[in-house]
Amino acid sequence: MTATLTVTETIAPAPAIPVLPASHVPAISAAQMAEVDRSAIEDYGVTLLQMMEQAGAHLAEVVRVEIGGDLRDKRVVVAVGPGNIGGGGLVAARHLANRGASVRVVLARPALRMSEAARHQLATLIAMGTDCCVATYDLGDDALEQVLATADLVVDAVLGYRIHDAPRGEEERLIGFVIGAGRPIVSLDLPSGMDPDSGEASGAAITAGATLTLALPKSGLLTPAGVARSGRLYLGDLGLPSALYTGIGIRTNHPFAAGRVVIMDRTA
Repeated sequence: MTATLTVTETIAPAPAIPVLPASHVPAISAAQMAEVDRSAIEDYGVTLLQMMEQAGAHLAEVVRVEIGGDLRDKRVVVAVGPGNIGGGGLVAARHLANRGASVRVVLARPALRMSEAARHQLATLIAMGTDCCVATYDLGDDALEQVLATADLVVDAVLGYRIHDAPRGEEERLIGFVIGAGRPIVSLDLPSGMDPDSGEASGAAITAGATLTLALPKSGLLTPAGVARSGRLYLGDLGLPSALYTGIGIRTNHPFAAGRVVIMDRTA
């Protein structure tokens, strides 16, 4: 007689995203973040594409959490600007599609007027067969309204921390339609149109339900105006060397010790 061994596997539930008091993490200015980016690339050989991949993967996870935990058959519109924040949004679009979401990418500008890194990410999405269009040339006002109105969630990846002035042209139009749609919004790094240092807005600006900021929180996200505009604040790890921050005089206090994405408690 052969004995049969039955093994019951118990899988623990996925842990919640850790919460970190904002007072434990240094906030940085746009100028300091520019120096972090420069040093990562020039001093440590961390490529822009590497950082973009980290940002987009974390953004997709935040979208999953914010949309209720399951991406399958959820309609997500990714609003994409011409720069590197737009590239992070395009990476997120790939991860979202791979995890079952129905993704539509709306570009503020044509591909030839985007950064090289963003074009690289766009080419992958096109090869995947992802629905991508240019708001200015492919969608009239009614069509753009309809695309956004049917979304379960909109990803705002239009403008990043290097923009201090009010949005203009194609970016302003796309931001305006995202605002008007009234759908839940998750912003990448900071809500488009918000000043990274003051949290104020001098023109059209997104008010997000949640924001994933990268590496360290931008100073404007901790001001009263920034708190009101950015919603729930997540912080995502770009995998940059600790020595990089030390070298430019920033003590990070290891914000990602408990997880590569954390929620920042701005009341503590």
